[in-house]
Amino acid sequence: MKSRLPAEYQNSGANMNQMVRKAQKMQEDITRIQEELEEKEFTKQVGGGALELVMTGGKKLKSVTLKPEVVDPEDIEMLQDLIISGVNEIITEIEEYSTEEMSKVTGGVMMPGLF
Repeated sequence: MKSRLPAEYQNSGANMNQMVRKAQKMQEDITRIQEELEEKEFTKQVGGGALELVMTGGKKLKSVTLKPEVVDPEDIEMLQDLIISGVNEIITEIEEYSTEEMSKVTGGVMMPGLF
């Protein structure tokens, strides 16, 4: 007596090869996006334009530009708060952009260790 496999399990070698090719393509796309993200520059203004930050997707701060009127020796705390706020906002923007771009490749499936 011969046993029969259900149709979806017949030719499973071809399906496995196709899955492996898709996984390799996804990995290539993820690597490409990660490399592009490392170089992409993000700009964020806070405090009505009093502070402008430029940071790469790799979270390297490239520049900080302050308007002269925001530098008040009597109110250093305000300047410190402005810088902290700006850095936190630009990092959040980079992380959201990264997640969005990666989900385009992974179909929304979060893969541990990739981002």
